[in-house]
Amino acid sequence: MTMRIGLIGGGNISETHARAAKAIPGVQIAAAYGANREKVERMAARYGAAAYLDFEEFLAHRPMEFVAIGSPSGLHAEQGIASARHGLHVLTEKPLDISTRAADALIEATANAKVKLGVFFQDRFKVDLLRVKEWINDGILGKPILADARVKWYRSPEYYGDSKWRGRLALDGGGALTNQAIHTVDLLLWLYGDVVRVQAQKKTALHKIEAEDTLTALLEFANGATGVLQATTSVYPGYPRRVELTGEQGTIIIEHDRLVAADLKNPPVDAGGSGDDKNQSASSAAVSDVRGHQAAIEDFLHAIAQNCEPRCNGVEGRRSVALVEAIYAACEAGGKVDVKAGR
Repeated sequence: MTMRIGLIGGGNISETHARAAKAIPGVQIAAAYGANREKVERMAARYGAAAYLDFEEFLAHRPMEFVAIGSPSGLHAEQGIASARHGLHVLTEKPLDISTRAADALIEATANAKVKLGVFFQDRFKVDLLRVKEWINDGILGKPILADARVKWYRSPEYYGDSKWRGRLALDGGGALTNQAIHTVDLLLWLYGDVVRVQAQKKTALHKIEAEDTLTALLEFANGATGVLQATTSVYPGYPRRVELTGEQGTIIIEHDRLVAADLKNPPVDAGGSGDDKNQSASSAAVSDVRGHQAAIEDFLHAIAQNCEPRCNGVEGRRSVALVEAIYAACEAGGKVDVKAGR
């Protein structure tokens, strides 16, 4: 059965959604909507879709069964709610939105409309990360002790300067944390469980933006583990994301979504890494490898066909929004203690 997708947004990430959808047999790109006429018409022509500058006209396009939202983060809930009211399933780019209030409204609207809601957190589909998730669930790591996550990336001045929304609080909701490190926030929650307490500080160290480009946070997990999160776009030239997880039975190290070390007292037979993500996320926002997004779309289509939940539904997607909110609140609360130097 052919499934027709509508693309919301005319930027790079909507192009990624289009390429991912095009690679799936039985998926047709039906329509594209965006505010920039040139970009939307060019993308629509490339994929044989109808182009719309009017959102209501786009939502009325038929046949069309679901939408992929790639607009600025602060519009995700608003556009998702409107799509749900038109009977369309909603698959949105991360984050679900920039506040739990908006996220909750979107979750409620899709539930009321009896349509599916999913979030593009493609890490949940990557081979090595799935393996680590299974090990943790099976107790191979043992009692969790420590999590160390480093998103030490770089974005050029043009990345922000050429955009009308990146780094701006109204539509981006924040900076390096809520945009770049949101995948890592979701990964920590997915692997280690809920965070119950945070301390944090942020600053705008390099870029001329409203939001932070450098943030550090201390995390206390419900399972008793503690963690450190670094989220930046100010570290030149940018380094691969690195996540280290330590339990009583050893340590697992993930770099650029590939398992690079599994130093375990009782290692499983399949302890070697096999990940092969080709995206240069540390230094560029461009997505050359769309397999993660393709897997997310395929999972969403399965959820529609089988009337089940996608791997990352709205409730799961909300968890990272709530933690980001808490980290920002901790930044505002302060709580710094001066070090008394000398004797």
